[in-house]
Amino acid sequence: MEPVINFSHVTKEYPLYHHIGSGIKDLVFHPKRAFQLLKGRKYLAIEDITFTVGKGEAVALIGRNGAGKSTSLGLVAGVIKPTKGTVTTQGRVASMLELGGGFHPELTGRENIYLNATLLGLRRKEVQQRMDRIIEFSELGDFIDEPIRVYSSGMLAKLGFSVISQVEPDILIIDEVLAVGDISFQAKCIQTIRDFKNKGVTILFVSHNMSDVEKICDRVVWIENHKLREIGSAERIIELYKQASKQASNGLIIGNKMNSIKIYTCHHKPSAFLNASIIKPLHVGKANTYNDIGCEGDDSGDNISFKIVS
Repeated sequence: MEPVINFSHVTKEYPLYHHIGSGIKDLVFHPKRAFQLLKGRKYLAIEDITFTVGKGEAVALIGRNGAGKSTSLGLVAGVIKPTKGTVTTQGRVASMLELGGGFHPELTGRENIYLNATLLGLRRKEVQQRMDRIIEFSELGDFIDEPIRVYSSGMLAKLGFSVISQVEPDILIIDEVLAVGDISFQAKCIQTIRDFKNKGVTILFVSHNMSDVEKICDRVVWIENHKLREIGSAERIIELYKQASKQASNGLIIGNKMNSIKIYTCHHKPSAFLNASIIKPLHVGKANTYNDIGCEGDDSGDNISFKIVS
C-alpha cells in the first residue's frame, strides 16, 4: 500500500518561559538567576515517533490527554513544524483540528461557510453550488444567519463538520471534535467518515471513544508519555489500551505510588468517618492520641491547609 503520510523519527519541542515574579528587581540584583529562568527549559510534546499511513487507510491516534496526539495531527496538517525528523503528505489535506478553527466569531454561519470552505480549497462557485447541502447537513436552521459567537460548542462542531463533508480531500484529519455533538449528529458524522473511506480518502483520526475508533479505523497508533508505545490492528491495540486503562483506574500503575496516597479529613466533633484505606480522619485541636470522637488527634492547627503529615 502506497504511503501518503510519512511520519519519520519526529520530535517536537516547545520552549518554556518563566515569569520572573519580582521583575526588574531580579534582573538588577540577580541577573544570572533571572536569565537562567528565562532560557533553556523545553516541553517535549512527542519524541522520536515513526509511522506511515497508506492510501485509503483509516488510522487512529489514541492515548491519554497530553500524550502528543493533537501535536501529531498538527504536524501532519502542516500547522506546526517538527523540531526533528520529517513529516510528508501526498495530496490535498482537509483538517478539523479544533472547534471554530478557520471561523470568524463576528461572521454568520453562512459567511463562515464561504471562509472555511475557501481555506479548504473550494472555489466560491463550488461553495455556492454546495451551500444548500452544507446547511442541511448542519441542522442549524435559522441560526445559519446568526454570528457564530452565539453558537454553542455543539453548533460549532456541526458547522465545521458540515463544511468538511462537502470537500474532496485526499487526506482527512479529525481531532476529537465529535465528542461535543449530540448522538444523532455524531452518528451522521461517523457515517460520513465511512463514506470518505469508501471513496479512498485517507483518514487520520483522534478520539477517546474506542467504539468510534473500532467503527472507522483499520490500524491504531498508541502514543504514551510522548512516545510511540504500540502500533497495529485496531482490535489488538484497543484491547491492550483498555487493559492498561483498567489497571490505571484500579490504582495499579499511577506512578506506582497509589498505595502511599492518604487523604486527610479534619473533624471537631463525632462524625461519620469514611471507611477506606486511603482515608485518615484527624481530630484537630487535640494531642496525637485517640480521643472521645474515635479518631487520631492533631494539635498543629484547625485549618487543614496547615497540616504537615507524613
